[in-house]
Amino acid sequence: MPTDACIWFYDCLGCGAQLKPKPGDCCVFCSYADVPCPPIQIDGKGCCD
Repeated sequence: MPTDACIWFYDCLGCGAQLKPKPGDCCVFCSYADVPCPPIQIDGKGCCD
């Protein structure tokens, strides 16, 4: 994942569903991954702030 951009939507290759960020999250990575996205890890703030 790029460290300076959010991934807003993700099309699941397995089931074809389109994932969107949950309310309050900056990207799908923050909503569905085990750790926050790289911009939050690096700066402590979201890439969309």
